Amino acid sequence: MDELSSEFNISADVYGNVLIAALEAANNAILHGNKLDESKYVNIFVKMESHLLRIKIDDEGNGFDYKNVPDPTAPENIENVNGRGIFLMEKLSDRFEFTRNGATVELEFNIK
Repeated sequence: MDELSSEFNISADVYGNVLIAALEAANNAILHGNKLDESKYVNIFVKMESHLLRIKIDDEGNGFDYKNVPDPTAPENIENVNGRGIFLMEKLSDRFEFTRNGATVELEFNIK
């Protein structure tokens, strides 16, 4: 991320958003997608197009029901330690999308 930040002159605000959202996506892929199985891979693809930074993270899991994730800000979920990663990805990126039944997440950031 530091190399990308320098190469594309990414502002500190956007840098922080990218770092946290990508870290959450990678952690989810390792923990939930691959279930900590060290024989499985997490692939991270980074692409710069004009003023957009795109990050795609794939795991080898079966995916999950990403349309029915509990809202971590709801009073009944406020003390739950899980469930904040997707919320953070959504709030910190300019666009995010799950594909492959949730085994792939694509994050997009406007860097200008």
